[in-house]
Amino acid sequence: MRTLLLKLTCIAALAVSLGANAWASSDHAMLDRDTAAPLLAAFDLTPTPDIGLPSRDELAPTAEAGAEDDGIPGYDEYEVLPRLGEIQDTAVADSILDAVFITDNLWIVIAAFLVFIMHLGFTCLEAGLTQAKNTVNILFKNVFIICIGILTYAICGFNLMYPGDDWLIPGWLGFAGPGIDSYADADNTRFYSIGDTAESFSYHADFIFQAMFAATAATIISGCVAERIKLLPFLVFAALFVAFIYPIVGSWHWGGGYLYENGFNDFAGSTLVHSVGGWAGLAAILVLGARKGKYVDGNIRPILPSNLPLATIGVFLLWFGWFGFNGGSELSANPGAIAYVVTTTAIAAALGGLAAGITSWVVGGKPDLTMALNGILAGLVGITAAPDTTLTLTIIVGILCGVVVYFSVLFLDNLRIDDPVGAVSVHLVCGIIGTIFAGFAPSGSGIGIQIIAIIAYGIVAFGGAFVLALIIKAIFGFRVTDEEETEGLDASEHGMSAYHGISTH
Repeated sequence: MRTLLLKLTCIAALAVSLGANAWASSDHAMLDRDTAAPLLAAFDLTPTPDIGLPSRDELAPTAEAGAEDDGIPGYDEYEVLPRLGEIQDTAVADSILDAVFITDNLWIVIAAFLVFIMHLGFTCLEAGLTQAKNTVNILFKNVFIICIGILTYAICGFNLMYPGDDWLIPGWLGFAGPGIDSYADADNTRFYSIGDTAESFSYHADFIFQAMFAATAATIISGCVAERIKLLPFLVFAALFVAFIYPIVGSWHWGGGYLYENGFNDFAGSTLVHSVGGWAGLAAILVLGARKGKYVDGNIRPILPSNLPLATIGVFLLWFGWFGFNGGSELSANPGAIAYVVTTTAIAAALGGLAAGITSWVVGGKPDLTMALNGILAGLVGITAAPDTTLTLTIIVGILCGVVVYFSVLFLDNLRIDDPVGAVSVHLVCGIIGTIFAGFAPSGSGIGIQIIAIIAYGIVAFGGAFVLALIIKAIFGFRVTDEEETEGLDASEHGMSAYHGISTH
């Protein structure tokens, strides 16, 4: 058999060699050996007519324009668009702008699809890090979160978050009316939203991208309260949070409110999405209490995860979706900008995973997979505030978040704050870290406004969620009984099991 394989290998190598030589000597080998560029002279190319666009040399970034001040490439490559006024042919200029609009809009919609995939990642992670007897309950919650998130955001959340000129309290609270526009009424042209460099997208692309973010904030809460919360109260809590609290605080920055006007920097939501969700999760934990058997006689008793392979899959899905989370927040298809943002996103995640994994190995004596997974997420959350920052700050944020998330999980456990998946440490703590460092980014306005924003979001998100949880607790109750918790929420709340024929106790 070995002899036969050796002969086949030799024959294949000889065939490849002969084929390559034949190709190189044929008319198809049209690459210049010195430049590796196509020999364009071999083709009959009709010269492109001059339509008045500035040349590539004219568009080269210059020091005066500040193109290289922060070491971030690619941001001035898109500057051809504001100069379309130099084109004398209006039809040609409109065609170019339409092409840019189509490309920008397509990228934002694709990014929304990627953020949607993150909900599958959160579901897998939460199910994997908790007990098997609660898997159906976790799956059900996460399925309904995305459904509730989209619908409540459509009913009122979108227009609370983006009130336009309809501010009730200028900079802090506004509402543009219930519902979203139909296709016939919506502005789905390039004139709906045109930024400084002429990136543009349609009304419904804007809505669906932002709706995915809104549902993400509620998903964070699900992990915090896993394994002991009643289903109906949780769904009511998540619905009201996404419908009102999240969009109101989101309007302060992304809706053009007070924090936006004062230079607050949060590129894709380290605070607006992750810390806000973390504050709400922390409030719910305090109202709910710890899982039965977690803290006994002054000791911390680990409640072991049921499926680490599933949790690992979840983290990889989240990492994948995060490229749309951060890359889509560029709000244009600017090639240099998107490529740089997803690069810093990947670097921060990788550093976070390494830092948390190594820290668990050094401090705990054994490399902890769950800490490494949360380290990846910590790096992602941290860089989300400013993925357009310098590589130096990217490295600092990634490593710092990976180390801090390890100690934060232990610290909260010592405070008897039971967070089954480490969501508070990942999303709240590392969201704060990323937001602080965003003040030092080239796009930041200093640390002062960042601290003010962190405090403002903490007071309203935590306070609002805490009061909401107390009200829901008074009306519906908030926690299952000890017997139901022992039996498992799959049986007590759903009457079914995720793993038929396998004991989950």
